[in-house]
Amino acid sequence: MTETTVVHLMRHGEVYNPTGVLYGRIPDFHLSDLGRKMAERVAEHVAGRDIVHLVSSPLERAQETMEPIAKTLGLTPDIDERVIEAANLFEGKKFGVGDGALRNPGAWWLLRNPIKPSWGEPYQQLVRRMRDAIETARQKAAGHEALIVSHQLPIWIVRSAIEGRRLPHDPRRRQCSLASLTSFTFHGDSIVSVGYAEPAKDLLPVKNAKKFVAGA
Repeated sequence: MTETTVVHLMRHGEVYNPTGVLYGRIPDFHLSDLGRKMAERVAEHVAGRDIVHLVSSPLERAQETMEPIAKTLGLTPDIDERVIEAANLFEGKKFGVGDGALRNPGAWWLLRNPIKPSWGEPYQQLVRRMRDAIETARQKAAGHEALIVSHQLPIWIVRSAIEGRRLPHDPRRRQCSLASLTSFTFHGDSIVSVGYAEPAKDLLPVKNAKKFVAGA
């Protein structure tokens, strides 16, 4: 009989970022109080699931999101560099036309190729490392479930690749809100369905639903 395995990709909770920069892989960006509540909500949501393996991005916001989940499930998460945020040349800057990096014409050159993209880690590379991490988690949780805490762009890009969408996209159209779960169900080593849930939907800040804020 073919075994069924589920791998959940969770986006971390809200980050304390009062200056509104694209924080990317910059260290020392932590969850806000609201972000910690989001993480606790997801911990409650998955408490009864058959999760036997946990993985976190090495960034602080991901590990802090994982803390209540690991405590609830009684598991120790692995840290996996493959699920880290995408590299981005706008890191540390505000990303916008009026008060951000795009106000400087010198930055426009970075936007010359949205297919690759020219401003950051190539989408295909992002897909490869995320798929590798998902496959490792599937094998370690075979017949059960695994949960990986990662970041919005890596989660959305690998989902897009799996579902056959073009990788270049409008960031405002990503279905990957804070503390959301994108779930891949495997029969054997084949993905047979993709699910999406927002356990902390009622905690999402209003701005999250109305505009795209760079940084995930």
